[in-house]
Amino acid sequence: MINKLISNYKKKSLKERFLLFIGVLFLMIYLTLGVLVIFWKNFPLIKQTNYRIAFGFLVIVYAFFRFWRLIKTEDEN
Repeated sequence: MINKLISNYKKKSLKERFLLFIGVLFLMIYLTLGVLVIFWKNFPLIKQTNYRIAFGFLVIVYAFFRFWRLIKTEDEN
């Protein structure tokens, strides 16, 4: 399975590799932001714990949704 992923990655053009890299980078940024929002007790925008956790969870779900769409569009091409 890993060999298949590596061969598919090598077949991609430079533009597709760059877009995949940017997609992974933003996945990591959104995941980090979501975790920071959840665990940062004095988050300046949201004071209530329930809303802060819900917002952090929403950011994490959004990160996975964006990455899933990126992977899905690359598979179709």
